[in-house]
Amino acid sequence: MNKIVEKYGLKPVARPKVKLVRELDLSGPAGKEIVRSKTKLVMQVHKNTFAKLADM
Repeated sequence: MNKIVEKYGLKPVARPKVKLVRELDLSGPAGKEIVRSKTKLVMQVHKNTFAKLADM
C-alpha cells in the first residue's frame, strides 16, 4: 500500500493500532436481534449461493 501512496506523491503516515474496547455480548434479547438481523442480511445478499447449495 505504501508504494501506491508514494506513487501519487503522498507520504505514508504511521497510525496507532486501535485496540478492542468492549466485547460483544450476544446472550440477551439485544444479541438475539443482532444475530437475526445479520442473518437476514446475509440471506438477502447471498440468496443465489444458498439456492445452489440447497440443490446440491
